[in-house]
Amino acid sequence: MQINPFVVPLPADSDKKNEKQKDSSPGFGELVQDALDKVNRQQLQSQEATRRFLSGDLEDIHQLMIAGEEAKISLQLTMQVTTKIIEAYRELSRIQV
Repeated sequence: MQINPFVVPLPADSDKKNEKQKDSSPGFGELVQDALDKVNRQQLQSQEATRRFLSGDLEDIHQLMIAGEEAKISLQLTMQVTTKIIEAYRELSRIQV
């Protein structure tokens, strides 16, 4: 009886290229950080528009209201997404394996 050895195939060059492409794409944490940075920028723009309006540099109240509403809506969306992520995590943690 002859026993053939088990040979593990080495990864080809195309596998290395795929790994490099996967590494260059942003991860979940980076996507969340970018989204939070965008929300923060909108909040700061709203504060700046308010400051400019109060100092008299900004005469158009419409720009102030638009900046404020954009900041408010983006913050509300962030809070809702955060709540859904927490709910999903809790649901996954309840699954028994």
